[in-house]
Amino acid sequence: MTKARRAILKGLEDAKEPISVTDLAKQLSDLCDPATVYRNLHYLEQNNLATSFILHCSEHGTERYYSSKEGKGHHHWFHCESCHCFIDLGGCFYSDLLQGFEDEHGFIVHDHTFYITGICKECRKALAT
Repeated sequence: MTKARRAILKGLEDAKEPISVTDLAKQLSDLCDPATVYRNLHYLEQNNLATSFILHCSEHGTERYYSSKEGKGHHHWFHCESCHCFIDLGGCFYSDLLQGFEDEHGFIVHDHTFYITGICKECRKALAT
């Protein structure tokens, strides 16, 4: 694994929430350029070391967010449209539902994405005052 790939993977592993390519590239600007970050994220995802999802945000536009697959397992997220924090909703709670879909329709699910957008508790409090 290259030095850049190791640094990108460490950046993903250290992130407490999914991270955008823009933010990851800023963190690693002394080591590699944004194009290198994009290429290596693609490599890490293709090799099952990272995962991503696309989030449509009214303020930030459409961005792809990445997280490490190492040790965290599949997670679902809440995204605050006001402060743009992510809240980890925990591991996947759709296993039984997906298995039912597979059994009923005869297909195999390889992956799925679930996130919720809204206003977090802290932003809700601030709006109320």
